[in-house]
Amino acid sequence: MALRLSASKLPDVKTTIFTEMSLLSQQENAVNLSQGFPDYLPDENLLKYLGDFAKQGYNQYAPLFGIKELREEIWRKFSSQYQVDYHPDSEINVTAGATQGIFTVISAFVEKGDEVIIFEPAYDCYEPAIILNGGIVKNVKMLYPDYEINWNEVKNLVSEKTKMIIINNPNNPSGKILKQNDIDELISITKDTNIIILSDEVYESITFDGKSHLTLAKYPELKERTFVVGSFGKLLHITGWKIGYILAPEELMKEFRKVHQFNVFCVNTPAQYAIAKYLQNIQDFSEISTFFEEKRNYLRNALAETPFEMLDCEGTYFLSANFGLISDKQDKDFCYWLTKEFKVATIPFSAFYKDKTNEKVIRFCFAKKQETLDKAIEQLLKIK
Repeated sequence: MALRLSASKLPDVKTTIFTEMSLLSQQENAVNLSQGFPDYLPDENLLKYLGDFAKQGYNQYAPLFGIKELREEIWRKFSSQYQVDYHPDSEINVTAGATQGIFTVISAFVEKGDEVIIFEPAYDCYEPAIILNGGIVKNVKMLYPDYEINWNEVKNLVSEKTKMIIINNPNNPSGKILKQNDIDELISITKDTNIIILSDEVYESITFDGKSHLTLAKYPELKERTFVVGSFGKLLHITGWKIGYILAPEELMKEFRKVHQFNVFCVNTPAQYAIAKYLQNIQDFSEISTFFEEKRNYLRNALAETPFEMLDCEGTYFLSANFGLISDKQDKDFCYWLTKEFKVATIPFSAFYKDKTNEKVIRFCFAKKQETLDKAIEQLLKIK
């Protein structure tokens, strides 16, 4: 008798657009500006430390919380950058990348029937995790061209069933960052509630034009209810190492760790030691913003010579553009056409909306070598 599978828990989920466009890029021998990862090596010292610690025998299970040395460096980073304090033992946990941390937070708190507010365009891992845990997604659209949050809409969505609000700041894919008025609205909305906030801040060290990142950890009214998610993949150009971290008050962290220990339990040991040693020599993290701002400016200035209409990019390493003067195609169809005809792969914004909203906007990743950007620009300048 053939095996009969029950109904899928994620019936609408298919291969992610990032995998899809990267595969198409390979097939077409195109420049891949779609998936968000650097194509250059991280600091050679960091690579050396990784090999050194592996050779020295740091190859077995790490502690559930993450190694003490790395947790203390995370504490130092937040203390020096944002003047906020998290106890390294009870309020900081190393994760197997930011996505694992996000999934674990949602799994620890969201139950059947709970409502979770997310903001679109939204990174694609939020909704499936909510659904898998029986939650109900409540979408708030941040529409083209400014992608600001309509806080009145958020207020109207909040109810006794609201368990969590997920913030992504700076936002992937729009590149927008939260302003003080956004923080004030969030404080007002969550005051005297039991709403938990999941603040995805993986691009917190990549902001431009002198604009500051406003971590929710800086605000006592929000810190008490917030999980802050970070990523060394974005900070140190090592997305494939899959090392992230979570910060939260002790009572929230206790619940997180109950799930974390049965999810991955612990995280890559030699990589943790390598990152901890590397961070000991970094006092100022502002250089990463300067590094990426130069790349943003280079790509943006070049694309100004094309029919693309560039959108504002305040943070992240993604630059977005409207292609309405080039084509009437749906954005995904346009990305396929661009990859096949001009050999540059990008990501359509519709992939970040539940209803596949088509604003004729696509996303370019500029975390690439100069020669990669030059090759893409050469192709894109051919568009008339």
